Amino acid sequence: MKTFIRNNGLSISFFLLFVFSFGGQLIFGFKEYNKDLLENGASSVTLSAYFSTGHFIESTFENWESEFLQMALLVVLTIFLQQKGSSESKDFDKEEEVDRQPSAARKDVPWPVKQGGLLLSVYKHSLTIVLFLLFLLSFAAHFYGSLKDENEQLSLKGMPLETASDYITDSRFWFESFQNWQSEFLSVFAVIVLSIFLRQIGSSQSKPVDAPHRETGG
Repeated sequence: MKTFIRNNGLSISFFLLFVFSFGGQLIFGFKEYNKDLLENGASSVTLSAYFSTGHFIESTFENWESEFLQMALLVVLTIFLQQKGSSESKDFDKEEEVDRQPSAARKDVPWPVKQGGLLLSVYKHSLTIVLFLLFLLSFAAHFYGSLKDENEQLSLKGMPLETASDYITDSRFWFESFQNWQSEFLSVFAVIVLSIFLRQIGSSQSKPVDAPHRETGG
């Protein structure tokens, strides 16, 4: 058990932080939703019913959407673009390990590398593919939840409901998306630039403390 925790400490820690944060979102989102219902003269809902509301679905997936978009673009753009001096960038002036062609002769290679062919071709881009798929799924769920929440609010006010074709151009939906996207892009920009000049000893996201500012890569 100790070995498992030691070998997986980073993923375990972030998963526990996710569970804690998700729990906080659920509790306070549930309270906020019921507060809005009562203010509009409607009855409050149970916690189990809250899971199917547009409020919960929209607030969850609009955040996941931006995270997966950010990571997918970071993975793709670091293939072609360089930031001199950043630990988040490749150094285009020398060969990088990540650019070497896969070889089935290496020890303990993943199964798709041994198989070769089309499977290997897909596997070489599998991280990008999955991240973009997760983004698209989250984007669709965000749209569904946002539309449902909008119609729930319109229903409380006795107003006509929105159709999906009308809502895809609605300012509310795109405001929700862009307010999250901009924060994610800003955070990536900050890490890329700050890692040129600042250090954190012991972190794989930082250059060695005594590395020159111009040195590129981790």
